[in-house]
Amino acid sequence: MVIAESRLSLAPEEIHDDEPLNGDLLHLNSLGFVGMLVHLEDALDVELPDDLFVGRTFKTVDDLVDVVAEGTRGTEALR
Repeated sequence: MVIAESRLSLAPEEIHDDEPLNGDLLHLNSLGFVGMLVHLEDALDVELPDDLFVGRTFKTVDDLVDVVAEGTRGTEALR
């Protein structure tokens, strides 16, 4: 989804975990970031709680993966 939001034609394995979300390769702005989170929630059938984002910064792909993994774990615990 990061690749799609950045409108690139790359294979997912070409994106490293430490790749900046808004850098030379990926170009994810704040609106694209929010839209991508909505798409991720839909695709994973989860709702990421708002407090999960408080005090966090999202600079790299790994930052995004961490919050989605944490949010998914919380949702799985409720099921």
